[in-house]
Amino acid sequence: MFPLIYSDIFLNHDTGSFHPESPQRLEAIVNALKTVSWSDRLKWQPPTTLAKRDPLPYIRNHHNNEYIQRVEAISSNGGGLLDGDTVVSPQSYQVALLAVNAWLDGVDTVTQTQKPAFVLSRPPGHHAVQKTGMGFCLFSNAAIAANYALQSQGVQRVAILDWDVHHGNGTQAIVENNPSIAYCSLHQFPAYPGTGRANEMGQYDNVLNIPMAPGSDLKAYQLAFSEKVIPFLEAFKEDLLIVSAGYDANQADPLASINLQPDNYGVFTQQLLTITSSVLFGLEGGYDLSALADSVVATIQACF
Repeated sequence: MFPLIYSDIFLNHDTGSFHPESPQRLEAIVNALKTVSWSDRLKWQPPTTLAKRDPLPYIRNHHNNEYIQRVEAISSNGGGLLDGDTVVSPQSYQVALLAVNAWLDGVDTVTQTQKPAFVLSRPPGHHAVQKTGMGFCLFSNAAIAANYALQSQGVQRVAILDWDVHHGNGTQAIVENNPSIAYCSLHQFPAYPGTGRANEMGQYDNVLNIPMAPGSDLKAYQLAFSEKVIPFLEAFKEDLLIVSAGYDANQADPLASINLQPDNYGVFTQQLLTITSSVLFGLEGGYDLSALADSVVATIQACF
């Protein structure tokens, strides 16, 4: 059975009408997965409740208290904006806490089974830096999960592969000075947020940024995987691979200019599984609903 960590509570992060990071993203994915021919091979797993595990100690390791309190206050006071793009609704704080718990559950699931799992949560996280959220993101889910994983038995090294079309500036900033975590990102450049140049390599050469030109397609990505991504991950010898699984590099996506197709993500997944079966996928971006849903389906199907 393939574990999917999901809760309808993630729909309660209300970004308002016409915002690309909408609850409809998760609804499209869930509807697609419930209608595939192999839906009986999926195990829907609710995240650990906030009453059973408080994620704040893990969040505080990577975000300062002033910022955490700011998000909570905005939520408590009826909602508002962190910046022009990043919405905090009345329930966003609690939803973001539960999203962190979902990613931590994903770590537990994969480290215990050494088989893949997928966290279907929102809000996303890879742009959130220590002092603030940005780019639709509130807490740095992947970085928090990676550091949490290092506390697990048998996990000494964690790699994060970020295939979202935007560079995960928040993830990189949090993990780049930790020699036990590697970060690799393929992203359109130039594009938001303007970070992720190839010369950003981390204090321990544990960062690999692969800027992709607008218009890049499967052929360009496959070349990057074979010549850069796979050798980098193989050399690092991670015990757990976390994928910041954004799907906005699809040709159909309205927020970028990369020309991937949904089934390409199945190709990438198969390549990763040649390195390790201990892979945790966690949802980041992807804003064309059909392409997003089809891409998640292709990713999971490649794990069987």
